[in-house]
Amino acid sequence: MLLSYILRRILWAVPFLFAASLVAFLLITLPPGDYVTTYAQTLMQSGDTVDQARLDALRQRFGLDQPVVVQYFIWIGNVLRGDFGVSFEWNQPVSELIWERLGLSFALEIATLMFAWSVALPIGIYSAVKKYSVGDYIASVIGFIGLAVPSFLIALVIMYVSIVHFGKDVSGLFSPEYRQAPWSWGKFVDLLSHLWVPMIILGLGMTAGLTRIMRANLLDELNKPYVTTARAKGLSELQLVLKYPVRLALNPFVSTIGWAFPQLISGAVITAFVLGLPTTGPLLLQALLAQDMYLAGAFILLLCSLAVIGMLVSDILLALIDPRIRFQ
Repeated sequence: MLLSYILRRILWAVPFLFAASLVAFLLITLPPGDYVTTYAQTLMQSGDTVDQARLDALRQRFGLDQPVVVQYFIWIGNVLRGDFGVSFEWNQPVSELIWERLGLSFALEIATLMFAWSVALPIGIYSAVKKYSVGDYIASVIGFIGLAVPSFLIALVIMYVSIVHFGKDVSGLFSPEYRQAPWSWGKFVDLLSHLWVPMIILGLGMTAGLTRIMRANLLDELNKPYVTTARAKGLSELQLVLKYPVRLALNPFVSTIGWAFPQLISGAVITAFVLGLPTTGPLLLQALLAQDMYLAGAFILLLCSLAVIGMLVSDILLALIDPRIRFQ
């Protein structure tokens, strides 16, 4: 039954991805002009001479002189063969530009998600069980601060304190000697030593939100009749809370996987700029601003694909942990 459920979800995802790729491509080509127009404006602003024949040659080279429908089918046909095209701005294959950044984004997102889960789960349970206690009020105040303060502002404060008071630069994901070096065990260890700073900065807001959600859901479950019945049967308070209400209140935590996957591409762009992180967000923004349609199109297509995969994974996990959810 579970296998047929997964197959049905995958089959439903195919037309959605096709529609998403079409809409994404149209959105990229919708703004006035194209990459050549942006390139010509850059030349004019720098005082260089704009040669119309050269611009026409560039349009012909990149296929921008073709109708939008023809451009789309050329692009999607190449994507199905694993060719995402060539970035106009970087003059490199798109796949070479995105995969390493996507891997770093994946590592950062997984670390942030694990940090948020491991902190929000016990705090949310404590706040619900010890409702209106001093610890609950402290957790609530910290949670509200975490939700209200932007992550890029926290990043600026941490960078200022670390540089002024400790003389240490916490920006980036690698030390200077490892930034352009090939992957090795030393580079991996260096990545782990730098990963915790953006992990905490990006995880504070997520932790605060998950804590409030866990507290609210668990409070709702603790007031239901089955909890009173289980308590009357002599179950210890710890066993009672962990065995039934917490299990049912975990649904929002599992649901976070659905929107955590797309954040590999689009999440925390401003924070990534502030911290100088070589992740996908800044490159996506730069591609959109430059109307680099092959690079931006690849990112948006991956964004839609990760959204589908994330929702599929979260739905399967929800069906496994919650008996109230039926595969039918």
